[in-house]
Amino acid sequence: MAGKFQWRKFKDVDILDSFFDSLKNDYKEFPEWYAKKSSIGEKTLIFEDEEGVGAFLYLKKENEPLELVDKVFPAKERIKIGTLRLAERYRGLRLGEGALGVALWKWQEQKVEEIYVTVFEKHEELINLFNRFGFLRLGKNYRGECVYLKSRGNIDYSDPYKSFPFIRPDFQKAGLVPIFELFHDRLFPYSELKGNKAEIEEETAGNGITKVYIGTPYSMMHYNVGEPVVIYRIYAGTVGKQYKSAATSFCTITKMEIVKSNDRLNMNLDDFIKMAGNKTIFTPDELIEIFNSNKNVVIIEMIYNGFFGKGHNINYRTLKDNALFETYPYNIDYKKEEFIKILEMGDVNVQNVIID
Repeated sequence: MAGKFQWRKFKDVDILDSFFDSLKNDYKEFPEWYAKKSSIGEKTLIFEDEEGVGAFLYLKKENEPLELVDKVFPAKERIKIGTLRLAERYRGLRLGEGALGVALWKWQEQKVEEIYVTVFEKHEELINLFNRFGFLRLGKNYRGECVYLKSRGNIDYSDPYKSFPFIRPDFQKAGLVPIFELFHDRLFPYSELKGNKAEIEEETAGNGITKVYIGTPYSMMHYNVGEPVVIYRIYAGTVGKQYKSAATSFCTITKMEIVKSNDRLNMNLDDFIKMAGNKTIFTPDELIEIFNSNKNVVIIEMIYNGFFGKGHNINYRTLKDNALFETYPYNIDYKKEEFIKILEMGDVNVQNVIID
């Protein structure tokens, strides 16, 4: 997939691109609205490739009544996803998930209670995406659009996608996923070295927020679906390893598949490669090498809740000094309060991640 997401000013994006034809058809006032946004210097998160615009996300904060056909919700501060649209060639891929993930991060960051979107019923893929991420349908507005809303006060913790970007508050334990730097920086390219938040958001949108890693633990792991994990980057060099290996990010486990257990196969190589899919950062040759060279192989699927960011990662020495790295990484079993302590050490506002 050539191309990338970037925050761009409206005026720097060509409204004559055929991507915008469907928006012009759905909303006759779209050109006028676009011109107004251009004139006041507003920005959009946009994906462009050699064919032109591939995806478009616009967010706005508002404080006005939410009017439906049969009811009116009182005015309050809300984030509105003013526009989220994907080109036909990118539907079903990770761009929509990534763009919506960034929208939800922005919502979380601004500590606004609600985020909502309006969408016509014909856009079934978008509606499925909003449903997957815990948006609830409120009804229809006067122009015939469905209104979908997500509220901090009514988070569905039954599924890590529905609760994203928040972590369920009733978890009892957490783990640590160790990833060598070569693979870590492919899977989480934005969490280790970059301090520019806009750049992190651009990369997140392009890579999606579902992360698939292939683990090769010494023994069976204790992770459970729905539990949070710390992502730990293993520095490959020999000098300064205890200061350069560090916790960088945190995720929630969404799926676990045991591929091999003590050399006993649960699936063959072809099924393993197929299951790893296009969300993993491993090449087919790397997958074959992993499959053939390890006694224990597990597919770990995670949703990417957040990152510590440059200058906030927690190195091995600090974890060790705080009794937070006392055994082999895959065997680390954090209590809830220990996981929270790691978030705090990474300068994360825990009350804005775990809502009690």
